[in-house]
Amino acid sequence: MKEKPQLSFWQIWNMCFGFLGIQMGFALQNANVSRIFQELGAEVDDIPILWVAAPLTGLIVQPIVGYLSDRTWGPLGRRRPYFLVGAILASAALFVMPNSPTLWIAAGMLWVMDASINISMEPFRAFVGDNLPEKQRTSGFAMQTFFIGVGAVVASALPWMMQNWFGISEDAPPGVIPDSVKFSFYVGGAAFLLAVSWTVFRSREYSPEELAAFEEARPPEHTSFDESLRPVSKYIGGGFAWLIVGLAGWYLIASMGLDKELYVLAGAFAVFGILQVIAGLIQREGMTKNGFYEVMHDLFHMPRVMKQLAVVQFFSWFALFAMWIYGTAAVTSYHFDAPDANAVGYDDGANWLGVLFAVYNGFAALAAIGIPSVANRLGCRTTHLINMCVGGIGLLSFYFIDDPKLLILSMVGVGIAWASILSLPYALLSNSLPAHKMGVYMGIFNFFIVIPQLVAASILGLILREFFDLQAIFGLVIGGCLMIVAGLTALLVDKSAEPA
Repeated sequence: MKEKPQLSFWQIWNMCFGFLGIQMGFALQNANVSRIFQELGAEVDDIPILWVAAPLTGLIVQPIVGYLSDRTWGPLGRRRPYFLVGAILASAALFVMPNSPTLWIAAGMLWVMDASINISMEPFRAFVGDNLPEKQRTSGFAMQTFFIGVGAVVASALPWMMQNWFGISEDAPPGVIPDSVKFSFYVGGAAFLLAVSWTVFRSREYSPEELAAFEEARPPEHTSFDESLRPVSKYIGGGFAWLIVGLAGWYLIASMGLDKELYVLAGAFAVFGILQVIAGLIQREGMTKNGFYEVMHDLFHMPRVMKQLAVVQFFSWFALFAMWIYGTAAVTSYHFDAPDANAVGYDDGANWLGVLFAVYNGFAALAAIGIPSVANRLGCRTTHLINMCVGGIGLLSFYFIDDPKLLILSMVGVGIAWASILSLPYALLSNSLPAHKMGVYMGIFNFFIVIPQLVAASILGLILREFFDLQAIFGLVIGGCLMIVAGLTALLVDKSAEPA
């Protein structure tokens, strides 16, 4: 049996460098898309439903890309072809997005941009699992987090830099995106393609035969996988139950005149039910050798640790999504007294949010350097608990701080939590996955990033309107509370998942 060799610092550097570009695209999206929507006429309570494109595309794209990349092998390996194709498409989308003439075109471009980013991003997680032995995976995911932080620092601050360093105007007529934002997206698009190309052409991958040999050397508890078929009756019975709940929810929403965002949640229940029924019928006919069925089978046969981490991910990403979609509105209205895009001070507040996003990503890059050492001493689970509590306190402090300059201190905590979210759950997960399904399970794991975002998009607007008079600052307060809950649930993950 042959153990996977350890890689050098620079080999890990090269294989993770592409995340610098990916995160520049992702950060430009997170920091500026709500602003673009508001500039094009969106109201505050419309923002969550417009953002629903981002999680939905990840829900669809990532398991497909993961499944396909597990079965790909060519001149560029198994993961790198997807890095390159996604980078080309995402770079093009970043050039088009800030030139959207109407709100609905901008919403459509968000679908295209997010799908393209996901094509590049999903295989990067499996790439670490493929190339690194278990003892180095925490360092590998931390290196990805370092590049995520550095890329996001630059990208989040780009509109501010364009205005203050290069004299590019932030002023524009109503309904027109400022040039400072447009040029930021152009720089991000170029950086995305260049950084991912570096990883594509400066890294190598193990062949399927080599990976199979390495798998034999792993501990049995880390390679066991339940291959038994789920009973057809459970697929069909459970599917109809989910479908009925979804249709009943749809009827209640329509008959009671509830928020349109809730249709997304009810529709998700119904669609999941339909997918289960289809899987059951396919299994009944014996046609189980296809991508759709195999993804559904793997979803219902997740390792125990993955199920436990799903709970951690739910609360973590609900909190993050609340910050991303309400960060602009919260800072501009609560700290700059600019309740809408036409108010004096709105652009200053929106640009300052970009700086704050740069700060939290900068601290995430710094935290990523220290996280492996702390995790080696305290364990991944305890380290994640501490980091998430620090992040939750940071978000909660937005409500208590009046001076926007002091929000930089709040973002220190958020940055530490962000670094932890991007590294420690993946380190715990990758040690519990069979190598031949690393890609598809990393894609399925994205469900537990997407589902909380769909839930947030469906109910946050309703919660803020019904209980907080549409004050966006309370979106951040809710996020802070849930971030602390996420840390507590990390302690429920099996200790056996800790890296050797």
